[in-house]
Amino acid sequence: MNTTQIHAEIEAKLAETQPALELLAVEGAGSGTVRVVIDHPDGVTLDLCAAVTNDLELVREKVGIEVSSPGRERPLTRPEHYQRFLGRRAKVRTAEPLEGQSNFTGELVGASDQEVTISAGDALVAIPYTAIKRSNLIEE
Repeated sequence: MNTTQIHAEIEAKLAETQPALELLAVEGAGSGTVRVVIDHPDGVTLDLCAAVTNDLELVREKVGIEVSSPGRERPLTRPEHYQRFLGRRAKVRTAEPLEGQSNFTGELVGASDQEVTISAGDALVAIPYTAIKRSNLIEE
């Protein structure tokens, strides 16, 4: 089972069992394990991580699962994440080079439904969400 299929299965199950929870990322963590990064309006506790792990019992039969909070370097995976964190510093990595580079670090200064704008050095760079491979907030 690939990560896309696992992500869809996890998303469907958590929508049913934990509707207030936000699934931020499902990513390979090596050795047949996936890392499930979650957020919740009331914060992520150890008890919530345990509950999510239990909710994903059928998925755990196929792969190992690590459930964690987003931490300070929270992944940004949707336009509303970028919009919510305007003014914060982020690292954005693109799948293919854009303007000659694939890594951009700077302040999030704009976010539409199609692209994020980052102030990287002396330049403003507009990056389409479809070009982003991975993105996260960085420590200030």
